[in-house]
Amino acid sequence: MRRFLRDNGLSLVLLGLFALCLVGHGLTGHREYNQERLDHREAPVPLGAYLRSGHFLESVFENWESEFLQMGFYVILTVFLFQKGSSESKDPDGPADVDEDPRLHRSDPDAPAPVRRGGLVLALYTHSLSIAFLALFTLSFALHAVSGAALYNAEQAAHGEAAISLGAFVATSTFWFESFQNWQSEFLAVAAIVVLSVFLRERGSPESKPVAMPHGETPGG
Repeated sequence: MRRFLRDNGLSLVLLGLFALCLVGHGLTGHREYNQERLDHREAPVPLGAYLRSGHFLESVFENWESEFLQMGFYVILTVFLFQKGSSESKDPDGPADVDEDPRLHRSDPDAPAPVRRGGLVLALYTHSLSIAFLALFTLSFALHAVSGAALYNAEQAAHGEAAISLGAFVATSTFWFESFQNWQSEFLAVAAIVVLSVFLRERGSPESKPVAMPHGETPGG
C-alpha cells in the first residue's frame, strides 16, 4: 500500500483536491441558489434537487469544457510549435525522444500493446492523448449546452417568458459568453507557464528546468 501511495501520490492528491472542491462547489452553489430563490419569494430546494439543476450542472461542465480544450490544444500545439528555453517545449535545435518512430520498438516486449500490434491501432494510439482530451471537451461542451439551456429556460419561466430550444440556446450570446470567459483564462494560464518557465525555476519539479540551467537552453530532448 505504501508503495502504491508513493507511485500514485500526485494523481491521488489531485483527485482528492478535485473531489473536495467539487463538494465545496455544490454546497456553496446550493446556498447561493436558495438565497436567490428567497430573494425572488420562491421556495428553497433541497441539495439533491439542486445538484440535478441547470444552475449546478452548467457551472460544472462550463469549467470542465475549458480545461479539456486547453489541454487538448496544448498537447497538439507542442507537437510542432516551440518556445526556446521553456521546460514546456521541445528543443527547437535538436531531436526529441517523443518524435521517435514507435515502429522501431514493435519487437520490444515491454512496449505498450498498440505499439507491438502496429497498423491502425498504433496510428490511433499515436494520437490517443489529444483524441482523449478533445473527446472529453466535446462531451463537456455538449453537457454545458444541455444544462445551460435548462438553466436559461428556468430563468425564462421565472420571468414569464417562453422557453427556447437547445439549438437556439447555443446560438445565444449567453452560451458563448460562458464559454469564452473560461477559454481565455485557460490559454492565458498555459502561455504563462510556457513563458515563465524560461526564466523562473522550482527546484525538484519536472515542470521546471534545473535551477542552474541557462535561460536560453531548452531541456527537452
